[in-house]
Amino acid sequence: MNRVGEAVTYSFEFFPPKDQEGEDRLWSAIASLEPIKPDFISVTYGAGGSTRDRTIRITSEITAHTKLPVVAHLTCVGSTRDELLEILTRYKEAGIHNILALRGDPTGGPRAPWSPTPGGLNHADELVALAADFGGFTIGVAAFPDGHPASNGDFTADIETLLRKEAAGATFATTQFFFEVDKWKSLVDKLAARGSQLPIIAGILPVTNVAQLNRMSELSGTPIPNSISSAFDKVKNSPDDVRKLGVELATQLCEDLLEAGVPGLHFYTMNTSTATREIFAQIKDKKRA
Repeated sequence: MNRVGEAVTYSFEFFPPKDQEGEDRLWSAIASLEPIKPDFISVTYGAGGSTRDRTIRITSEITAHTKLPVVAHLTCVGSTRDELLEILTRYKEAGIHNILALRGDPTGGPRAPWSPTPGGLNHADELVALAADFGGFTIGVAAFPDGHPASNGDFTADIETLLRKEAAGATFATTQFFFEVDKWKSLVDKLAARGSQLPIIAGILPVTNVAQLNRMSELSGTPIPNSISSAFDKVKNSPDDVRKLGVELATQLCEDLLEAGVPGLHFYTMNTSTATREIFAQIKDKKRA
């Protein structure tokens, strides 16, 4: 959430678990990453707003029981305008001061047809404006180095959308995961050319499971470069080798982004900590060298 020229931020994202066993794993992952002292952590909503109440509860509990700054997700999906104002009130009462304002995915995922909730909002810039008018929050938004899955390849439309979000009150953006540093550079350069001051934090996915990677790529529309797909294909039958390769590739991407001046690195942890901790340790070791 910093501005260009300030220290690089490091942050971690989790998703709300479906059961108590999953919640225990989540708290274990948070505990193992807490010593790193991330600048913030975030907790997502499920598609269609399906985990809204659980997300609100968990983000509130993290704020109450740890010293970790929390960025709480808030989406247009499944909520009326009045319900969104109620959620903002609950976040504020829980001591949460940062949100990520998203349109959100329909129940069928990001490629499913979009239909706004009756009495709700239609676009993320409307949600940003609502939160800005409510007051008391730092507001982040999403960015897509490979293009939003609903933009049909119209990257210009994505830039215009980000500019509207910034004008409405957003002060930082976090990207969808991606694999090529030039995609982040292109997004940043195009925004800068339009006078944007929005810091674009890079979303990093430490790949530990090939099937999971392919599924996430298909859902999000994020292409997997042939060189990376081929490398994982060679080791797909060895979970340990997949994890090692995932750590290696993510570490290299982080190093390239740091050299390019990225304001922050945001790790999609998938509710585990091992790969993220390894990547972070390698980055910090090389910075000290």
